[in-house]
Amino acid sequence: MKLDSNRAWKDASRSISRNRDTSLAIAGVFFLLPQLALALFFPQPEPTAGMSEQQILELAQTYYLSTLPAMIPLILAQALGTLGLLCLLRHAASPTVGEALRLGAAGLATYLAAQIVVALAVGVVGGLILSLLALSGAAALAVAGLFLIVLLTIAIAVRVSLSGAVVAIEGERNPIRALRRSWALTADHGWRLFGFYALFLLAFFVILTIVSVILGIPLQMMASSRTVELATALISSGLNALMALYLVGIVGAVHGQLAGRTAEEEQRPFE
Repeated sequence: MKLDSNRAWKDASRSISRNRDTSLAIAGVFFLLPQLALALFFPQPEPTAGMSEQQILELAQTYYLSTLPAMIPLILAQALGTLGLLCLLRHAASPTVGEALRLGAAGLATYLAAQIVVALAVGVVGGLILSLLALSGAAALAVAGLFLIVLLTIAIAVRVSLSGAVVAIEGERNPIRALRRSWALTADHGWRLFGFYALFLLAFFVILTIVSVILGIPLQMMASSRTVELATALISSGLNALMALYLVGIVGAVHGQLAGRTAEEEQRPFE
């Protein structure tokens, strides 16, 4: 079956519109609030003029280490929100928020285990590539190796992007089988999926930039620095939560299209 990205977008938009209140509630609790808390309590430090690349790297390392205690619950919240939304949007029976979250929680460990497996695989392969290229001592080869790792990470991410849908919608509870199922579903669709995801993310990045500029300039002229900081964090978190909501909707729609599941089948995945 050939992936129809236009159909997937319309399907995702319809499912979100049909469950607007409940899907916005889940996105607000599990995407917007954690990101807003992170932005307010752990603001990213700004590099100062004259800092070397090493100093910038050390600044970033210190920041991410300091945010680790907050990142763990944030990742858990977003994972549960993702699975809950997939259950909510792909069930013809339109479950309540509580029912969708309970179904999502049942697959949370599987989903996280699958992500850890992917991260470890990419880390091991990437480490081997960098180690081999470092032996040459050529800086150009090291840069090429980093570029290759980025491409490899993107390719794998696209191929396993349906693993969450496999867990939430199909009820798969084995992380390896969930990854293999996603890999099989996305076979022969990698480039089309990559283009679809990339265009979607680019569109939201443009929207975020435009909204930030339009609202940011008047705020900076009329409000205090603290108000500007709060407003900027709220706008950014809100748009990122909306992006996450539609991205989850797209993943669910793509899975439904490639898996060839009917509405009746999606209504009974856990029976």
